[in-house]
Amino acid sequence: MYPKTTRIFLIAFSLLPPVLLIAIVGCAEKQIDRRGYDIQIIETDAKPGSSAPHLATDVDDLVVLSWLEPHDASTSLRYSTFERDEWATSSVVATGSNWFVNWADFPSVTPISRTRWSAHWLVRQPAGGFAYDVEIARSIDAGVTWSESEKPHHDGTPSEHGFVSLASYQDELIAVWLDGREMVEGQHGSDETTAGGMTLRSASVAMGKPFQNSQLVDDLVCDCCQTDIAIADSGPILVYRDRNRDEIRDIYVSRLLDGRWETGRSIFQDTWQIGGCPVNGPAIAAYNGAVVIAWYTEANSTPLVRMIRSDDDGRSFGSPVMIDANSPVGRVDIDFLDGGDAVVSWMGKNDRDEGALLWRVISNTGRLGPLRTVTRMSTRRNAGFPQMSRVGDGLLFAWTDTSRDASTIRTARVLFHHRN
Repeated sequence: MYPKTTRIFLIAFSLLPPVLLIAIVGCAEKQIDRRGYDIQIIETDAKPGSSAPHLATDVDDLVVLSWLEPHDASTSLRYSTFERDEWATSSVVATGSNWFVNWADFPSVTPISRTRWSAHWLVRQPAGGFAYDVEIARSIDAGVTWSESEKPHHDGTPSEHGFVSLASYQDELIAVWLDGREMVEGQHGSDETTAGGMTLRSASVAMGKPFQNSQLVDDLVCDCCQTDIAIADSGPILVYRDRNRDEIRDIYVSRLLDGRWETGRSIFQDTWQIGGCPVNGPAIAAYNGAVVIAWYTEANSTPLVRMIRSDDDGRSFGSPVMIDANSPVGRVDIDFLDGGDAVVSWMGKNDRDEGALLWRVISNTGRLGPLRTVTRMSTRRNAGFPQMSRVGDGLLFAWTDTSRDASTIRTARVLFHHRN
């Protein structure tokens, strides 16, 4: 059976502006420039109204795409696996009528191994508003059946719990999330208790056991920026947007060493001072002792996408590399290619509401590859956060297409012909 793809052959050059996409549809393989690449637009069975894609890859390069799909008054978390160059028929993890559905805080289905998977979604509390809980389910048969969901937190406060990152280490599932329990006045039992700020917390769970080993990672972080976690050679390393009392919101990392998260530390001092959350979290990847982080900043009113690299497993970081200084929107993702080169994806901006999903390769010496375009797309909130993941010797991208009356999930695969 032929893959359900539409082939679009692209010739991309280093001097192309980010808004220019040169496409040759249906051309022969011999017409592709050696510096070019092949993009396959790959269909999914996501229905109209679908949104919030999430891509995750296990250690064997199994890629799982998940998304939210509405059904009358309820919402389902669905997933599909990438097999034989196409997406398999999707399946449902869970469905609920009281879920918290948000453009920036989205669920996930994460393969830990070929058979052990985890999934999370968000459920509204009776208090309503931004009071909601994290629910996590596990599977031991590659998503065929799922356990009853459970919360990794047990504070019971009417507050926000979300922006989750999941990872597996030493046969335990680790969950990290933003936790608003300290923001509830009187939550320590006294009406005079002053409300605090958003915290970053974690818990772990072994197969067949409840969540335990709850830890406070950071007692003050940005309220609604995504977190991300990677497994470095020394163990899990977490990246997030910190916040201090002067409203500086720079990017921090913390490593899990001997079962405890180390005190978070800045990877680079952008010194971005902003009175509210920018809703623009960082991304991290690890590979053979190297760690790379991509992030967005708007320090000094200058929008930038940056990347930084560590070659000592996250103990220290070098100088940042400028990825895009042409008024980017951010919403970054990052991964490694074979050989240690990194690849960053992000939203670039053309005008007020229109932009493009961009990507470029950064060599292990910091050399920037040409600026590449996946697709034009809206930069409004309902377009959400595009996703990127390596698959084999290529890349997979997923995004929410809002160009029609009802949104839907789109995906594309990049096949390299010659990497610059």
